[in-house]
Amino acid sequence: MDISPNTFDRHDRANSLIKEIVANFIQQEADSNPLITVTNVTISPDYHQATIFFTTIPSDREADALIFLKRQAKEMRGFVKKKSKLKIIPYLEFSVDYGERHRQHIDEIAQEIDRINTNVSKNTKL
Repeated sequence: MDISPNTFDRHDRANSLIKEIVANFIQQEADSNPLITVTNVTISPDYHQATIFFTTIPSDREADALIFLKRQAKEMRGFVKKKSKLKIIPYLEFSVDYGERHRQHIDEIAQEIDRINTNVSKNTKL
């Protein structure tokens, strides 16, 4: 199977487009508590399935957001169809973006270490 560079470009454009449209739908339809952020979209090679990755603020409301997104999947798919010119409108699945959650946690730990090191260096100079 020969995969041309244009295939990847088209796939990337479809990912970006769906991410933007889904984020707009969520912004219009969801409450701000929890705040739902679309972090990534992956589309299957045949364009029939798309997984929407998201995070929430506060993070303990991820289950509520997942329920909302699953309930709105059919309406959201219709919104994607209406707002895009894609030939194939993928069925939408949703998943919490644990990778992003872990990255944020690592950033928090790194900031705390920096604060501790700053305090230690100030105390040793005295």
